Amino acid sequence: MSQIITNIDDLDLNGSYTYADYLLWQFSERLELIKGKIFKMSPAPNSFHQDISMNLTRSLDRFFYKTNCKMYIAPFDVRLINFKESTDNNKIITVIQPDLCVICDRSKIDEKGCLGAPDLIIEILSPGNSKKEMDIKFDLYQENKVLEYWIVNPTDKTILIYVLKDDIYIGLKPFIEDSKLQSPTFPKLKFAVKKAFEV
Repeated sequence: MSQIITNIDDLDLNGSYTYADYLLWQFSERLELIKGKIFKMSPAPNSFHQDISMNLTRSLDRFFYKTNCKMYIAPFDVRLINFKESTDNNKIITVIQPDLCVICDRSKIDEKGCLGAPDLIIEILSPGNSKKEMDIKFDLYQENKVLEYWIVNPTDKTILIYVLKDDIYIGLKPFIEDSKLQSPTFPKLKFAVKKAFEV
C-alpha cells in the first residue's frame, strides 16, 4: 500500500516511480518524473525568467484566447503516455511541468492537468537545467509528438524553434533579439523577439 511522502529525503532519487507515486508526494520541492526517473527542478525562477514567462504569456494569449486552444503556465502537470497502454496512474511514468504549453485537443485536459502531448511547449532555460531542456526533454517531446517546441535562452536572448516533421524535429534558424518570430504550426502567431526579453 503506497503512502504519502512528506520529505523528499524519503525518496530514492535513483529509483523508478509512477504517476501514482507522484500523487502522494507532499513536500515543497518541485520535481518532474521522466520515464520513471526523478528530476529536480530549479529553485524558484529568478526575476528575469519570470519576466520572460510573463512577456511570452502576453504575446501568446493575444493569439490563443480567440481560438479553441488553451494555454497553461507552470506549475501545470503534463502526463505523457503511451496510448497503446493503459492510462492507469500506475502505468504513467512521465510527468513534466513546462514553463508554458498550448493544448488544442481539449479532451486531453482534466482536473489534474493534461493527459497526452500538448501542441506547443515552451521551456525557458535556467542555470543548471539547460542539459535537461536541450537534451532529455528534446528527445522526450519528439518521441511524444509535441508538434512545436521552443527553447528560450535568457542569456543569449534567443529562441530556438523545433517543428515535428515525419516524427523528427527540424530546427529553424535561431530567432535573435532583433528578429520577428512566427510559429510554423500557428502561422498567425507572430511577435518581435525583443518583446520576450523586455524587463
